[in-house]
Amino acid sequence: MSNERGSERDWRIERDTLGSVRVPQEALWGAQTQRAIANFPISGIRFGRRFIHALGQIKRASAEANLTLGHLDPELASVILRACDEVIAGQWDGHFPVDVFQTGSGTSTNMNVNEVIARRATQMLARCHSDTVMSVHPNDHVNMSQSSNDVIPTAIHVALTLGLRDALMPALQRLEKVLGDKAVAFDDVVKTGRTHLQDATPIRMGQVFGGFAAQATYSIERTERAMTVLAELALGGTAVGTGVNCPLGFPSRAIGHLNAALNTKFVEAQNHVEANSARDAVVEASGLLRAVAVSLHKIAND
Repeated sequence: MSNERGSERDWRIERDTLGSVRVPQEALWGAQTQRAIANFPISGIRFGRRFIHALGQIKRASAEANLTLGHLDPELASVILRACDEVIAGQWDGHFPVDVFQTGSGTSTNMNVNEVIARRATQMLARCHSDTVMSVHPNDHVNMSQSSNDVIPTAIHVALTLGLRDALMPALQRLEKVLGDKAVAFDDVVKTGRTHLQDATPIRMGQVFGGFAAQATYSIERTERAMTVLAELALGGTAVGTGVNCPLGFPSRAIGHLNAALNTKFVEAQNHVEANSARDAVVEASGLLRAVAVSLHKIAND
């Protein structure tokens, strides 16, 4: 019996519109995340650090926008921003357990981050006001002016853009320089050029490496174009792209805060219905990156 009581102490009861559900006592997530864990035991693959970081940044920028527009209580905003900073820093990555294969709109992961931020913010409130019952609500406060349907597409664009800018671009720039340096160093070396796996006509080794360097240059340009097509964000479209329940001025303010935090140049989508319902920009970026991959594969094979 003592073991059973001990095991019960490891759980708490969370309630939502569907009823009650048991959640691990130390988990920062709530009922909707727990239901998603049960509903989607598919691959065991979780969203990575870059995607969670992007979600934290979006929630932070949204809270700042809601605060400046007068829709979010300043005290609640203060603790939400602090909780977002912890998520951004990776302090709670272990509290995002939902499988990547889930609802098509990513609702479970959006609610996961809402619940984690809300619980951490509520814990901070409790330390400041032990005599009150103030709490931060995952949907009403953290998800204010947003929907899974605009947050998740925005997170995809933000995470991918930062990955291209901060990881791929520096690597391609280093490769371009090294290949360019070798083109100069090897310029007086003459070799037999080959076509169709047979000896052909003479070519300087510097010319060969100059060709490789040009491929690296074009790869940089393609990566830049990929970031350009990802610049439009769906944030502000809410559920279906009509912006219902999104206050006037929210998208521009939230995206402005996001750009200030990340040193980026994101803009509001020209058409929110398209931005919510289609992933055409991601498909285009994928095509450009596929060209980069093929180019690098060709250099490696040569």
